[in-house]
Amino acid sequence: MSQKSLLSLAVGAALAGSFFHASTARAQEAQLQPTIEVTASRVAQTVDASLADVSIITRADIEKTGAPDLIEVLRLQAGVDVARLGGAGFQTGVFLRGTNSNHVLVLIDGVRVASANTGAFAFENLPLDAVERIEIVRGPRASYWGSDAVGGVIQIFTRKLDGAHLAASVGSYGSADGSVGYGMQGDTWGFSAQAGGRHVDGFSASNVLAGPYVYNPDDNPMQNHNQVAQAWYKLGTQTLSASAFRSIGTQSFDNGPIFDNGGGPGISHTLDQAIGVNLEGALTPDWQHRLSVGTTRTNIDTPAFGSAYRSTREQLSWTNDFTIAANQHLIAGFDYVNDRGRSLDTFGGTTQYDKTRDNSGVFAGWRAQADALDGEISGRYDHNSDFGGEFSGSIAGGYRLSDSLRLTASYGTAFSAPTLSQLYSPGYGGYYAGNPLLDPERSRTGEIGLEWKIDDANRFDARAFSTRVRDLIDFSGGATFQAININHASIDGLELTHNWRAGAYSWTNTLTLQDPRNEDTDTQLLRRPKQKFNSVFDAQLSDAFSAGAELVYAGRADDFGGKLGAYAIVNLHASYAVNPQWRFGARLENLGDRNYQLAYGYNTPGRSGYLTVSWSPAK
Repeated sequence: MSQKSLLSLAVGAALAGSFFHASTARAQEAQLQPTIEVTASRVAQTVDASLADVSIITRADIEKTGAPDLIEVLRLQAGVDVARLGGAGFQTGVFLRGTNSNHVLVLIDGVRVASANTGAFAFENLPLDAVERIEIVRGPRASYWGSDAVGGVIQIFTRKLDGAHLAASVGSYGSADGSVGYGMQGDTWGFSAQAGGRHVDGFSASNVLAGPYVYNPDDNPMQNHNQVAQAWYKLGTQTLSASAFRSIGTQSFDNGPIFDNGGGPGISHTLDQAIGVNLEGALTPDWQHRLSVGTTRTNIDTPAFGSAYRSTREQLSWTNDFTIAANQHLIAGFDYVNDRGRSLDTFGGTTQYDKTRDNSGVFAGWRAQADALDGEISGRYDHNSDFGGEFSGSIAGGYRLSDSLRLTASYGTAFSAPTLSQLYSPGYGGYYAGNPLLDPERSRTGEIGLEWKIDDANRFDARAFSTRVRDLIDFSGGATFQAININHASIDGLELTHNWRAGAYSWTNTLTLQDPRNEDTDTQLLRRPKQKFNSVFDAQLSDAFSAGAELVYAGRADDFGGKLGAYAIVNLHASYAVNPQWRFGARLENLGDRNYQLAYGYNTPGRSGYLTVSWSPAK
């Protein structure tokens, strides 16, 4: 019997034991508290008060799943589609509400982290054990955040430890990872630091459908080393804080025989780094502010292709929240971003392009509430050194029909600036080159929503949206396929979410129905299924035991070279706290060993298991 099968059986046995033991334990009444988010309008507000569609994933939610990486957590969310080119550590696209992967603004502790070259963030390089919470805001947020927030914003907050922390995990496909950290949190100061690593032997990323330029049957291992740190100090009414994230990885990828005269895997080396410093607090009783500076760095080296990319970004922002009255707030501020991107030909030792650009933006928003009615209006003007000026705006309103029922409606515009690669890449032998005359991709979105708190145990949310995107960038210009603004896309969708909780039991169901289409060709946008359903059931059956199950379903989708079939997989998870210091977790993925694809010609994990142990000192 293979190592994968043995480990899967062991995890299955651990889960079965957890369920059996939990069935005899007493139920504990869950305590629900208002959840604060800061991403939708750049200032703190409760999720219930926000007029945007917001989801919060807490550290407790992450630990409950026992998931090996961030992708398994994100794919459970309404409106989120993922496309991974193989197993752990492989390039992963995250689509929010059917928009492109570079139409999602990604922040780590408030710092923009997408590459200036590609416009995308490498979610696969972010260690899950370093994450404290995730905020997902669906819909256009360019009126507050500027470029890239077409489909929405995903902000990731790194962990802030209070005491020591140790964690280790082993799993199928030779997966092994661990982390160690320590932090102290006092009344006037605190710090936290954590380091971790992961190694996965992996499996062959591709199959024969990928074609001879890609397919190779060898396994594709990966390894990653990462560090996160935070520190803060209180200075009267102000708090000075800093955060740092760094991830260094090596990923083997399939490199077909046609490319390298005999086959064998290629290797990519990556670096992702983000550092931020903030000063925030009350300047007067009615004036809160946050002044932030940040820097990011992204490197990708692929010796087999003779290519290397370097990307840096320097950022400055100032956000202010003025309390005009008890039920009115004015939010205003500015941002400045400097991007630099380089593309290097390591075979010839030449620089293909080395470009910089600046973007400055000013924004303002007004929020008000009067009896059953609340509303928000916001606007922003950006000036970019490449394409000039761009205005984004949004308006939203909510009306509370009763204490348990609220209707919402919104309209917003957004844009995504061309990446430096789309602007300046020389292409491949002159083909698929960039175009410095590109305009930004622009969108407009309308949304209506219904929020219904049926009773203390049931909540139902429905959101219908319609997005139109124009000036999509496509490599179809002339005989050399240069980048041009040509395509138009339409995305109509409906998201339904039902949350049920009774004592120790909770059940969340999300249904996403969407029609993401290329209007020019009347075809479905690639790798985005029209239907998606997730169901997550959890039982906290004692102070020590929790257990649960996940159902993930996705409908058929189009892709380069072929069709992606519909699939449904079931995952199980359980957690057992031996004492206040030690906790064990188990996860069994793809219980039915379903063969499915997230990208045409690329493999996904079969039945696989993971065991986790963590230690923190008792408080």
